[in-house]
Amino acid sequence: MQLQETEIPVTYNSNDVLGHPRGLFILSFAELFERFSYYGMRSLLILYMVSQLKYADERAYGVYGLYAALAYAAPLIGGYLADKLIGFRRAIILGSLVIASGHFCMALPFGEAFFYTGLGLIISGTGLFKSNISALVGMLYKKEDQRRDAGFTLFYLGINAGGFLAPLICGYIGTTYGWHYGFGLAGFGMILGALVLLINSHHFTPAETTRFSGKKLSNLTLFGGLLAGPVFAGMV
Repeated sequence: MQLQETEIPVTYNSNDVLGHPRGLFILSFAELFERFSYYGMRSLLILYMVSQLKYADERAYGVYGLYAALAYAAPLIGGYLADKLIGFRRAIILGSLVIASGHFCMALPFGEAFFYTGLGLIISGTGLFKSNISALVGMLYKKEDQRRDAGFTLFYLGINAGGFLAPLICGYIGTTYGWHYGFGLAGFGMILGALVLLINSHHFTPAETTRFSGKKLSNLTLFGGLLAGPVFAGMV
């Protein structure tokens, strides 16, 4: 029988913030900056391809559409890896690091090769991050806990805040000071979210350690996520 890691967060009582587990606000903060990085880069993507790479509109929209489709399909793979092998906490931390590496690739002014590699890494990291962080939010509450709906409402406020601020800030920086500065700012936002998760990872304690949750497998997943970047880049 295959063992898997079942994650159960720390029980919160006196450490609750505004009546909710402290972990909710940690995850909301990380999700805010993941959405900030995603929508910040996306606000510049088509403009960059048309004005800098000199793509025709049709080609630029084609790249944009396939990138967005793969970014929303990749969590099917990332969710399976988190559920069966490495756990949700590790998946979102590793995913955030891969996403940040993708943004920094796009921030380097070295042409199309780095541009597409960056897109591929963002797709790969989003696969590990996107669906698993929502699953971890649900685990903060017991099934009968009536605060769960309100908790997800607060979580989605973070998503909306990141999505609202990103085009304004990254768009302004990118069009005023340079496209690569805008891409780099999106990457720094994701690094900030990753640091918050790493520093506060003790708030999400696995119930048991299995042969599938070791450090070597996490390293292999990080390597696989980075390796998948060029694969997704080739597809785009």
